[in-house]
Amino acid sequence: SSNRDCNNSTTSKSDTCSQNADINNEQNSCNGDSSNNNSNNNSNNNDNNQNLNILDEVNKGATMGINAISYIFPKVQDSDFKKVLNVEKNKYEKISERVNDLYANYSQKDPHETNTMEKIMTWYGIQMNTIKDNSTSKLSELLMQGTNMGIIEGRRLINHNSNVGQDVKNILNDFVVMQEDSVETLKKYL
Repeated sequence: SSNRDCNNSTTSKSDTCSQNADINNEQNSCNGDSSNNNSNNNSNNNDNNQNLNILDEVNKGATMGINAISYIFPKVQDSDFKKVLNVEKNKYEKISERVNDLYANYSQKDPHETNTMEKIMTWYGIQMNTIKDNSTSKLSELLMQGTNMGIIEGRRLINHNSNVGQDVKNILNDFVVMQEDSVETLKKYL
């Protein structure tokens, strides 16, 4: 058994605790104080969960941006605006790729994406909002509204998650700045 008696006379107390730590990958209660290590493990798990949650949110935001542009693109008549949308879509795709690359550092799973219902609601919202007006100005406005929601959520994540890894902070900051730049670009088409 991996939980040998710490007072075993044939093995020193420190050797047994060391072996148990190796076997269990955490300290046992040989010293009567495992709470400190458990606290550290919980802290690391919480930090890891924060990292994963932020990466998931960034990926969802990037996916929503890609989907919104894809849904709007067939309605666009202005060739310059189409070029801008291609550039913006590529930026969202690069962010999503970065999230996927980084995600493996924190989890064996794939990042969460938007669910089918969110995709349908986005598509439906765009369809309903462009029935009477699918001008470049209206399309730009719709994209700006979605992007502004992403900026607000991103800023909230930045302000309330100071314990995340630097690599996660970087991608979150890059995503928010990218969206802020997108709004400035889209303003020109209102």
